[in-house]
Amino acid sequence: MLRDLLSRWPVVRQIQNRDWKATGETAMSGQTRDLRARNVGAEVTRSICPYCGVGCGQLVFHKDNELINIEGDPDSPISRGRLCPKGAATYQLHTVDSRLLKVRYRRPYGADWEDLDLETAMDMVADRLWESRERSFVEKQDGEWVMQTKAIGHLGGATLDNEENYLIKKLFAGGLGMVCVSNQARI
Repeated sequence: MLRDLLSRWPVVRQIQNRDWKATGETAMSGQTRDLRARNVGAEVTRSICPYCGVGCGQLVFHKDNELINIEGDPDSPISRGRLCPKGAATYQLHTVDSRLLKVRYRRPYGADWEDLDLETAMDMVADRLWESRERSFVEKQDGEWVMQTKAIGHLGGATLDNEENYLIKKLFAGGLGMVCVSNQARI
């Protein structure tokens, strides 16, 4: 019994195995010996980080139609396995438990939030956007055609990808005449 107890003591194992740095088997418990990376057995798909124009490479690990992990691609000639904080948080962005999956709305002067269906919320946004544009749209200024509104602006967030930002710019600037269009990613 005492021998069994001593053999489990890391210092005794270190002496017996002549592992003076304690970096090998002597440093491991049964629990650490059985640890495996969460990516083991997962399929890997190469991708590109969607959050800016740099195009850093990402490895997307998935198994049984479930996202396992996302990390930098060491074979990417652009990023060589490195990701900025936004790119490094791609996995958490998609899997965090606190991610809202419904539209929350608080009425003007209201104190409580309520759930809205997506169709109702989109109609409200579209109606308010169009009403503001109609009220503030300027066709000519100082005899020149400007076809713009300065009463509406758009600031895109860091979770928008390049394609979404392109479409937003085309719709808001070209279609609606907004001149105040920017994005957090450029800051």
